[in-house]
Amino acid sequence: MAYIRLFFIILLLRLVSAYQHHSLLQDKAALLAFKKSVLDPTSALANWKDDVHVCNFTRIKCNEQHHRVMEIDLSSSQLVGKISPFISNLTRLRRLKLNENQFYGTIPPELSSLRYLIVFIVMDNNLTGTLPPSFFSNCSNLKVIDASLNYFTGQIPEQIGDCATLWSLNLYNNNFTGQLPASFTNITSLSSLDVGYNFLSGELPSDMVRNWPNLTNLYLSYNNMSSHGNNTNLYPFFAALRNCTDLKEVALDGMGLGGTLPSSIAHPSLKFLDLQANHIFGPIPREIGNLSNITELSLTSNLLNGAIPEEISLLSMLERLFLSHNFFSGRIPVTLSKLKHLGLVDLANNKLSGEIPGSLGDLGQLSYLFLNNNLLSGSIPSKLLNCENLYKLDLSYNQLIGRIPPQIAELREIRIFINLSHNHLQGPLPIELSKLANVLEMDLSSNNLNGNIFPQISSCIAVTTINFSHNSLQGLLPDSLGDLRNLQVFDVSSNNISGNIPMSLSKTNLTLLNLSFNNFNGMIPSGGIFDSATNVSFLGNPKLCGVASSNPICPHKKHWFRSRVFLIIFIIVIVVSVLLSTVCCMIGIRRIKLVVSSRKTERSRKIAAPKITQNFPRLTYKELSDATGGFDEHKLIGIGSYGRVYKGFLPDETSIAVKVLHLQSGNSIKSFNRECQVLKRIRHRNLIRIITACSLPDFKALVLPYMANGSLDSRLYPHSESGSSGLTLTQRVSICSDIAEGMAYLHHHSPVRVIHCDLKPSNVLLNDDMTALVSDFGIARLLMTVGAGNGGGGGGAIENMGNSTANMLTGSIGYIAPEYGFGSNTSIRGDVYSFGVVVLEMVTRKRPTDDMFVGGLNLQKWVKNHYHGRLEKVVDSCLIRASRDQSAEVRRMWEVAIGELIELGILCTQETPSNRPTMLDAADDLDRLKRYLSGDTTVTFASSLGFSSSTLSNG
Repeated sequence: MAYIRLFFIILLLRLVSAYQHHSLLQDKAALLAFKKSVLDPTSALANWKDDVHVCNFTRIKCNEQHHRVMEIDLSSSQLVGKISPFISNLTRLRRLKLNENQFYGTIPPELSSLRYLIVFIVMDNNLTGTLPPSFFSNCSNLKVIDASLNYFTGQIPEQIGDCATLWSLNLYNNNFTGQLPASFTNITSLSSLDVGYNFLSGELPSDMVRNWPNLTNLYLSYNNMSSHGNNTNLYPFFAALRNCTDLKEVALDGMGLGGTLPSSIAHPSLKFLDLQANHIFGPIPREIGNLSNITELSLTSNLLNGAIPEEISLLSMLERLFLSHNFFSGRIPVTLSKLKHLGLVDLANNKLSGEIPGSLGDLGQLSYLFLNNNLLSGSIPSKLLNCENLYKLDLSYNQLIGRIPPQIAELREIRIFINLSHNHLQGPLPIELSKLANVLEMDLSSNNLNGNIFPQISSCIAVTTINFSHNSLQGLLPDSLGDLRNLQVFDVSSNNISGNIPMSLSKTNLTLLNLSFNNFNGMIPSGGIFDSATNVSFLGNPKLCGVASSNPICPHKKHWFRSRVFLIIFIIVIVVSVLLSTVCCMIGIRRIKLVVSSRKTERSRKIAAPKITQNFPRLTYKELSDATGGFDEHKLIGIGSYGRVYKGFLPDETSIAVKVLHLQSGNSIKSFNRECQVLKRIRHRNLIRIITACSLPDFKALVLPYMANGSLDSRLYPHSESGSSGLTLTQRVSICSDIAEGMAYLHHHSPVRVIHCDLKPSNVLLNDDMTALVSDFGIARLLMTVGAGNGGGGGGAIENMGNSTANMLTGSIGYIAPEYGFGSNTSIRGDVYSFGVVVLEMVTRKRPTDDMFVGGLNLQKWVKNHYHGRLEKVVDSCLIRASRDQSAEVRRMWEVAIGELIELGILCTQETPSNRPTMLDAADDLDRLKRYLSGDTTVTFASSLGFSSSTLSNG
């Protein structure tokens, strides 16, 4: 009997073992069939082979007993193809993660057999069609569904409501229409729902929310939903949210919701509430004070009115408060000072009145304070200036009076701007302003300020804009203004300033100068900005004379000497002069041959100005003058620190651009010499070519081809930051590729390697067919590798060929590589950094000096922090709008291309130079991206740069 039992036990074990073996073979066969159905450009599935145990397959996990495959995680593997129905044979599969690949087509209905599936993630692919209802027929175990960032259409299937244990549902950024399914009410376990950026309609889901007691995150942004009562009543929805005891984040922005804010808005556990860009009206209810855990509250761009309630001071955890662009009136609550974590306060563009509470100075974390465009009165409280961490302070367009407090010196960390303009401030400019060494913009215009502009203003070494116009300033302009080498805009118009205009201003990088309506006298200086300024800069100064003034010819004073002493002295001087002249003539005749010989020798030794090869035409000053109509102001097409650019026509009707250099600055002559050195050595379709040059002692000009489409900067920012750039995604990718090709030639293929040192959008020109050409080599470095060829990637010893620009800046603010700030030598990696900033700027259309950025590195960090799955947060709005007009397939291609551009920009702007790719790598990747956008589906990425979307989460 015992033998019989033992026999059956052994037989049972063998049957179990055989079944397990068969199951593993079935799982392996399913995975190998899946591998055959996709393209694997990065060999992510390289070890999926017959001779490898299935549980050892890359990104595969089996259960502890190694009996069945339990998890597939192929996220960010760059796989291309359709999702294979063979996955349905993995009958014990619990987690399927296919996110951030290039899967296309629909979700196979066969996946409905995966009855044990817990996690299903297909985020960020090219999937289209509808979500198959059959997929949810066996979803009793499903807890996580993430199908965001795809192109799903139609209605959300009613069958999702059968997934009773669903914890997280993310359908963000698709093309879903219709209403939320009524069956959602059945999903009582739901914790996170994101259906933002779709085309959903209907009322806010109040009834559903009541059945989601575990809800923590709810995102409905940018849909077509409305509030109750024909878009007039928000109360039912917010009342329903009170049932969600752990609610943390609610985003209802950009939906056009109407109604007033109900008392039920005050959810005690809520940390983030975004209601901006709606049509909400009426006052903020006092119950707002019950949002005891809120960290960010945004009600901006609505129709709210009334006073800001004192109860807002009860929001003890609040970090960012946005109430701008409403109709709030009354006073700013003094009790805001109790919010010790507050870092941003935006109350701009309202009707707030009364004095600014000095208690705001107790906010030690405050970095951004916007109170502009209100009706605030009284003086600026000195205590307010205790906020040492301020980056931006805007009190403009109010009714403030009194003096600017000397405590303004405490704002030493202010980096972006201080704007006190359009008020009624009085008294002299406080000398303490000179302590603001980091500020970029200073606007005190349209006040009643008096006194002098003090010489110590030169201590504001970072300042790019100074506007003191429309005040009552007097005295002289200090010569120390010339030390502000970053200064680009200087406006002191409509004051009472007198004396001569300082010659030192010609040493700055000014692009706009306004000295009009003052009491200046004497001759207008030459050089620098003065050579490009028009009479508009000097209007209302009747005692000024010079080319750009109303008195082109300066009068000479006449002195009448009638005394006898003067007559005697005059006769003696004449007699002595005649005798000396006679002696000098005799000596001169004897030495004339020596002089002639000396001149010939001197000519042979004199360092010649850069010569253009004989292949280039010779153009005289007169010919250039004729071509530009006498350098007519109407032919002016550009002004910069280097000089002015005029459009002209040669006798054969060739359009040219004549770049006339300022000669008053030593750096201008160095810039001219260096640009000639570079341009005569290089030749590439993506680099500006030189037609010829004209070099005279008092006139130097470069003659270049005329670019009908202007600069990249002018196309990205045509009129204002809110204007549309008009550049399509394909054009942007093509322009980036052109820039990369040109820079790769300079770094690796040019006869003499060149470091550009000042790559930025304003130095990229666009010709008739929108081909980009890199220009402006005025501060470039010419290098050669010691003991090697020109093909290196940037290593090896290098030596400068000449030092004509050795003391010049190594770039423009916002584009300078961070290592240059620590004294590092210029290198091709610095150019790569500047290129990366340009790429990020092309995608986001945000200047690296905008807002909080102040540099490409900060722009890069902002993109990385906001990119995570939400392109709309960082991408130029005109690209987002254009993508919605495309088909689902084209739109997905656009998103892939934008993602590639973002990652390339991030890689190129790595803080450590050695982590940046070469321009050859960047050019190669952009070439593939161009082919991908043109329809080449065989194109793959990352073969040279080695990055993926995971890059975005690293730092």
